[in-house]
Amino acid sequence: MTMENAEKMPRPGWPRRVYAAVLVIVGLVLLAGGAVLASSGGSLYYLLAGAAISASGLLAWRQDRRGARIYAALLIGTVAWAIYEVGFEPWGLIVRLAALTVIGAPFLFLHGLQSAPPAAARKRRGLRNLGFAFVAAVVCGAGAHALGPAQPVDPLWARGKAPATLPRSDNPVAAARKDWPHYGNDAGGSRFSPLSQITPSNIDKLEVAWEADVGPAAPGPRASLQVTPINVGDALFVCNGHNMVLSLDAETGKERWRYDMNTGVAPSGKPCRGVSYYRVPDARGVCAERIIATSQTPELFALDAATGRPCPGFGEQGRVRLLEGMGDVPTGYHYVSSAPQIVRGKAVFGGAIMDGQYWGEPSGVIRAYELVTGRLAWAFDTGRPDRRGAPLPGETYTRSTPNSWAPISADEALGLVYLPTGNATPDFYGAQRRPFDDYLASSTIALDAETGELRWRFQTVHHDIWDYDVPSQPSLVDLPTPGGVRPALIQPTKRGEIFVLDRVTGKPIKTVSELPVPQGGIAPGERLSPTQPFSTAMPSFRGPMLRESSMWGLTPIDQMMCRIMFKQARYEGTLTPPTPGRSLILDPGYGGGINWGSVSVDTDQALMIVNWMRMPTRIEMMPRAEASARGLRRFDGSTGQGSPQAPMENTPYAATVKPFVSPLGIPCVNPPWGLITAVDLRTGKAIWSKPLGTGRDSGPFGMRSRLPVTMGVPGSGGSVTTRGGIVFTGFAVDSMFRAFDTATGKQLWQADLPGSGMATPMSYESPRSGRQFVVIAAGGRPGMSARLSTKIVAYALPR
Repeated sequence: MTMENAEKMPRPGWPRRVYAAVLVIVGLVLLAGGAVLASSGGSLYYLLAGAAISASGLLAWRQDRRGARIYAALLIGTVAWAIYEVGFEPWGLIVRLAALTVIGAPFLFLHGLQSAPPAAARKRRGLRNLGFAFVAAVVCGAGAHALGPAQPVDPLWARGKAPATLPRSDNPVAAARKDWPHYGNDAGGSRFSPLSQITPSNIDKLEVAWEADVGPAAPGPRASLQVTPINVGDALFVCNGHNMVLSLDAETGKERWRYDMNTGVAPSGKPCRGVSYYRVPDARGVCAERIIATSQTPELFALDAATGRPCPGFGEQGRVRLLEGMGDVPTGYHYVSSAPQIVRGKAVFGGAIMDGQYWGEPSGVIRAYELVTGRLAWAFDTGRPDRRGAPLPGETYTRSTPNSWAPISADEALGLVYLPTGNATPDFYGAQRRPFDDYLASSTIALDAETGELRWRFQTVHHDIWDYDVPSQPSLVDLPTPGGVRPALIQPTKRGEIFVLDRVTGKPIKTVSELPVPQGGIAPGERLSPTQPFSTAMPSFRGPMLRESSMWGLTPIDQMMCRIMFKQARYEGTLTPPTPGRSLILDPGYGGGINWGSVSVDTDQALMIVNWMRMPTRIEMMPRAEASARGLRRFDGSTGQGSPQAPMENTPYAATVKPFVSPLGIPCVNPPWGLITAVDLRTGKAIWSKPLGTGRDSGPFGMRSRLPVTMGVPGSGGSVTTRGGIVFTGFAVDSMFRAFDTATGKQLWQADLPGSGMATPMSYESPRSGRQFVVIAAGGRPGMSARLSTKIVAYALPR
């Protein structure tokens, strides 16, 4: 046998030909994409890998064993490169090595390591050399990683780690409460239950106590069930996204009554996250106890808690129209998704405004209504701070002002109501905004509950052009400090900054620093603040600064595409401003950071639990002519909202707004994408942080991978902490309900839900049986490819 014949493989059949062709195609794609990436200043790896894979395929087609050797050399080089980029971080290594290993596996059986019998010794020698080369690649990669560029600092741990054992309060502030009468349990939104029947020692016995289907009674749009029930006495009260309010038996989940708030307008499917309870002082009989709810029309309803019938004497047959004074409001452009806050005999709420559609959208006015009569008590109109009542005939509340759509909080004793605000529409272009818009946008404001007068404001983003509206309910706690206990307000944000303020004055308790942020490259007429506020005495939940090596993907091709998008986009760290004609990577993305699930606070230990996401957004800002050519137009009932469009009509620009994902629909940054973290509020240091959720309900193109591996997946919703030392949360898209040890973060228990638990759970003690129940809405969310259902599920220990 000649040397030439020794280098030839066995005569190929069609499987070998197909395999060789696949290698060539994959190699050419990587070669072309690698050239684009390299020309954009990115890694040369994909260009070189493409050349190597193409060469391997061509040689395999020609039955030349050197193709396998080239591929083996590529794998060895990839090991060194992967370790250089990410060290020994598991997910980073898996995606860099797994696909290439699988693609190269046929060489082991078809081509590369097959040897004629006389060459067995040479085969063993080759395997030994391959092992030596692998070890050398690991050592070289680790050395290069250690000597290479410093890894970005994770701002979560920048201040160090707090001890796991925290002192308990001598005077627990929630000593006797057994119900859950407010959206966040108390008017301050602590989401803390003083119940302690369920503990780490018995939670393994927790089981489903009942399920209640609260779905629509009639066909309608698919809606996400994101409600947190409230509990008063032996009843739960809930709403759904179809304008329905229901009462359930707290012990059995049996439906007692259902009220349909539809009044001739079809439900839009927008979420309803909660209702409110009010007891009329010194009243008895019909409507002495009231459920206060809002519809998507929108209208405000007062219902008898016992029967579900509208309360006579409240507005017009138990309802108040909320469009009065608003002017022209296209269908779906104004709705109330959060539970009204009850304070000083009034229901206070703002409202959601359709994102990014046009300059001139409806007003973001905040209003208070008397809970007995339904009369307007006051209105806070940013553009008319001198006017407390409704607009005069022919006038409207000021249009395109900052709104407040998130859950709000109140301090009854201080007579203050605390509202997180959004930015003035549209989101990504603010040249037309007025001074009063910029003054109150993306802030936490305190209003006098009696008069609506502004008492103080704290701004979380100056001149917000990133859609960083404040989505989280402020949590009111009495915070131990070196100077004594202070009345505090904790404000989580999409930016990942958590501000701790004095709720009497609005002044920071934890240091806030104005730090420089990226500048320049903005649209003509636009403006930027040179600095932005950072909560430097608290952990930040924005994640480390992104680099090219932070990019992720299931295959080398979608990894490469993510790198190309990243290198061609503008990204200079947090708060990089949008630039016309160039894409922007916004991190954290428009979903946070921290969103409407807010935080829960174990008030016994001053310990805060945070559910948060790491999912950047990719924004492309374009001139009006290009937007028109691409068909971007305002929402008309079928397009706009829910699609990746921000037409921003009546301005010179428009934008597309999409999650930063690969062509397979996989996030372009490495996991975890969803996390749960505990923070010691005394020291402002994180205690523990865990990835939240498995990949079983996630995958390419929204398909379910059924991969039961914890990786931290996207989600929404909050948590509840209990005196039993447990944190309960749904949050993740994988349709699991979980319990964690508050002190250590160890997962203690999990249960399958009929849909993703993208809501905030609650807990109460049934007055009939004395059992502690934990309840969550398992509704899912259409926009996150989560499993949907219309069920509320309650858990309890066995009788």
